[in-house]
Amino acid sequence: MQTANPQSDPAHVSRWTGTTPSGLCSATATDDRRPRILIVRLSAIGDVIHGMPIACALRERFPDALLTWVVEERAADVLRGHAALDQLIVLRHGWLKWPATVWRLRRQLRAMRLDVAVDVQGLSKAAIAAWLSGAKRRIGPGGSWGRELSPWLNTELVDGDGLHPVQRGLSLLRPLGIESPVIRFQVPDFPADRAAAADILRRVGLDGPFVLVASGAGWPSKLWPLDRHAAVAAYLGQRRGLPSLLTWGSAEERARAEAIAAAADRAAPGARHARVAPKMTLLELAALARRARFCLGADTGPLHLAAAAGAACVGLYGPWPGETHGPWGPQHVIVQKMCFEGSTRQRRRAGPACMEAIDVASVCAACDRLLARNPAAIPSEHELSPT
Repeated sequence: MQTANPQSDPAHVSRWTGTTPSGLCSATATDDRRPRILIVRLSAIGDVIHGMPIACALRERFPDALLTWVVEERAADVLRGHAALDQLIVLRHGWLKWPATVWRLRRQLRAMRLDVAVDVQGLSKAAIAAWLSGAKRRIGPGGSWGRELSPWLNTELVDGDGLHPVQRGLSLLRPLGIESPVIRFQVPDFPADRAAAADILRRVGLDGPFVLVASGAGWPSKLWPLDRHAAVAAYLGQRRGLPSLLTWGSAEERARAEAIAAAADRAAPGARHARVAPKMTLLELAALARRARFCLGADTGPLHLAAAAGAACVGLYGPWPGETHGPWGPQHVIVQKMCFEGSTRQRRRAGPACMEAIDVASVCAACDRLLARNPAAIPSEHELSPT
């Protein structure tokens, strides 16, 4: 797969009604050129992960297609080397502010002679990227998920309201004749990332089962209190013999992880029930998730990455309902006491009440419930001496 860094009026919008598509593109009926399809999902990490099954479904339906994904740099690492993609175009955050970058992107996309662009994001920046491509068919979300300029720049709209983001994204493929595909993420799994994960575990002194904890979040309204994270880490260490490995992505998240580890250590001095991981890539994080007993975290990219990589998860949910925004799959446990009603912007700006409603006992019980489904290698309470 190639990775590139690129430094007319909108067509009339039609709403897809479920009729049988006449074909992917006129070019496939008149020449031997393989279908050329663009996926646009620029951010955020969790949402890009939720879009992976789109690439997999397109590859299965059109095995000879040229599949390209446009993404912003912060979420790009998780797509590098993805088996379903031929090319990855990486844009820096804020690329629309730079005319030269926009022009280079347009020139690069138009050179591909794209047939179809799928705007998974439903925001102006993604719809503009799809429009710049010159693809005659530009499929995007309708309903409440088609926001800003997206409904005006896309030529076909699909209403996916009420669906999980994974299902909503796949619904965009219905105009291409793809109905109910098998959901696969195919998160890249390379030997170098597995080796890096093993090295991280050696560096933090973990040679047995552990829990992977993502305590950060992109929104303050999704953060669970530090002291409660520490209490759960102490519980898992003391009662279940499972140390917690705290991951982070930014300096702020690292400080948060260190504060949780310090609080857990105060609860049981010297026990090291919580340890802070070093900096790592997203694919190294996925490799760690595959080795963990489970992953604990709020509605954030690392939690969804762990789920996509095959790990069981305990998700802590507040602003968004867990039943429609939780990690994909039946193997997970969601803890939610309150949900905020409102727009995406309002949920982002919501206060901490929804997350603060989640108590420590409920999270510990969720962890126990998940462990009971697969108790291998976990000592029982009576086998662990109290600290």
